[in-house]
Amino acid sequence: MSTHPLLGTALVTGATSGLGAEFARRLAAEGRNLVLVARDAERLEAAAAELRERYLIEVWVLAADLATDDGCRLVSDRLSGRDDPIETLINNAGVGLYEPFGSVPLSRDEALLDLNVRAVQRLSHAAINAMTATGRGEIINISSVSAFLPRGAAVSYAASKAWVTAFTEGLALTAMGSGVTVGVICPGFTRTEFHARAQVDLSHLPAWMWLDAGQVVAEGLADIRGGQVVSVPTRRYRAMILLSRLLPRPLLYRVMASR
Repeated sequence: MSTHPLLGTALVTGATSGLGAEFARRLAAEGRNLVLVARDAERLEAAAAELRERYLIEVWVLAADLATDDGCRLVSDRLSGRDDPIETLINNAGVGLYEPFGSVPLSRDEALLDLNVRAVQRLSHAAINAMTATGRGEIINISSVSAFLPRGAAVSYAASKAWVTAFTEGLALTAMGSGVTVGVICPGFTRTEFHARAQVDLSHLPAWMWLDAGQVVAEGLADIRGGQVVSVPTRRYRAMILLSRLLPRPLLYRVMASR
């Protein structure tokens, strides 16, 4: 963990909606200047203007598609910059794909991996080098409870989040003693635009399975800044993961085959 409170600029990817927007608000409330990253320049500018007015901070925008080399390079260069160094990286940008593997063009699965895996790897690489040079910072990656479960209807998505979780745990070990905090937040179903963009109907889910974005961000930040590497917000989702580990694997496969 970083031994001193972080006061410098924070960079948030996927910052215009959902968890990314909530992270931006939370960090702005701490008095942190922000760099917001997303694909939609117009939405970025609107989000930045609102944050500047409400929190009286400086906000810069980077319109970048992190599923591309050019987008990753643009954001990595900002993370590597020595002027106004980034002290917090929130790797939040991601996409879901809820179709049986093989039923859609492979390019869609490859695009998912470019954003959910490759971009996280590249931005983390830039950030860890810059932060260890100064001896302070935090890298927080956003995963999912899907990382702990086999998902018959979301094969590449679940696998990508398993990678993010395992990668973050390893990076946390690498960063020990450097002054850089590394952690991963694994939320359950959260009320954001994420599932609508993935074109999946989850209206059948009971109300208790839905989380509020503010709750996820508050619990996740508290956990990681308190020394945890892996944060699973709420007791009910922690219990769900524990139960999945206790179930015989063949039974778990039957339960998750269509989920």
